Amino acid sequence: MNVHLKVQPHHLERGAYLYIRQSSMRQVIENVESAKRQYALRGRAVALGWRDEQIIVIDNDQGESGASAAWREGFQRLVSDVGMGHAGIVMGPGSLSSRA
Repeated sequence: MNVHLKVQPHHLERGAYLYIRQSSMRQVIENVESAKRQYALRGRAVALGWRDEQIIVIDNDQGESGASAAWREGFQRLVSDVGMGHAGIVMGPGSLSSRA
């Protein structure tokens, strides 16, 4: 299905969340291109209809393992905001394909 058809006006009334993360400090240091692609998702959100000021970048979990969310403040914020209905879209490392 076309991603543009999935984005409805009620989604655009909420924030676009970009969750930027690498699992280890080694990945943060060595996979700079991956981080650039993740930050570039901002442009994709704009292309889908979000205004720049609606885009929330959460990147404070860089270098943190995904084994537990207990110490990942960014992930906790993301889950909380999604649960409260603040997110119209969430984009992250898995969003680098054509999914939305």
